[in-house]
Amino acid sequence: MIEREEMEIPERIVATEAPNEEREFEVGLRPQTLQDFVGQDDIKENLSIFIEAAKKRQEPIEHVLLYGNPGLGKTTLAHIIAHEMGSQIRVTSGPALERVGDLAAILSNLGRGDILFIDEIHRLNKTIEEILYPAMEDYALDIIVGKGPTARTLRLNLERFTLIGATTRLSLLTGPLRDRFGVTHHLNFYEDEHIGSIVKRSAYLLGTAIDPQAIDILATRSRKTPRIANRLLRRVRDFAEVRSDGQISESLCEEALKKLTVDHMGLDQTDRRILTTIIEKFGGGPVGLSTIAAATQEEVQTIEDVHEPFLIQIGFLARTPRGRVVTEHGYKHVIT
Repeated sequence: MIEREEMEIPERIVATEAPNEEREFEVGLRPQTLQDFVGQDDIKENLSIFIEAAKKRQEPIEHVLLYGNPGLGKTTLAHIIAHEMGSQIRVTSGPALERVGDLAAILSNLGRGDILFIDEIHRLNKTIEEILYPAMEDYALDIIVGKGPTARTLRLNLERFTLIGATTRLSLLTGPLRDRFGVTHHLNFYEDEHIGSIVKRSAYLLGTAIDPQAIDILATRSRKTPRIANRLLRRVRDFAEVRSDGQISESLCEEALKKLTVDHMGLDQTDRRILTTIIEKFGGGPVGLSTIAAATQEEVQTIEDVHEPFLIQIGFLARTPRGRVVTEHGYKHVIT
């Protein structure tokens, strides 16, 4: 049995964001090749062609932009691209690049064919973004030397590299930055079948025995998101090791998820409170996000980015010009 590591657990068990400790744990479960990557078949097929073509031409792959909800595999795909290309990858994030010098130091140290992965690229500040333009197009770095009337621009040539950007908010990227990516892919929510395959693979890597019925239960309650599936698997594994012989059975899985307040559709207490509030206080809607946030004591951005996408995806919530409305399926779920 693989020894468990202590880590910071997110406030919500079905949260799509992950603390740093959990991201480090995810590395051990991360597939290394496109063949091992489960789901997103269209993206995998296209990427395999682009990678093979680039390798035949002995060129770096074009700049790649990946967007979609958190936890769907953007970072994993970036590492897979680097592995398939036989390239080194340098990882950073938009908020971490605070000064021009930070980006200049990274770019000037990239070798030919290396990959720079920028997570949350929509959070780059304007100055940093403008430095990226010539770097992505001309593989050159324009640096201003001096100040005032004596200032001059110094152009440094860079090795041909590949920038992979990841974002959850494509609309926040400026047009000029989006246009400089040669390949853009949208990661969708996963089918339950694919989530089941991911759970089965992760359980094997963790050295945990799990019944097929328990795999199906976890797959249907993971909000179509691999990160949540792996987190639920680890939490249920804890129950199995304490309450049983370490094997995750159907009954134990049901019991554990009930204790974790994750229902059969993958909703937690906050999701249900949002739906219940709209129904009981606002007649099912339509109602604005700010009103929902005030009534549930949640932040507007949290509702819009974390809860709403999944509730809309499963047909429990609808957007209208006048506000959010709980659907018939949402009513039935809350009532039952």
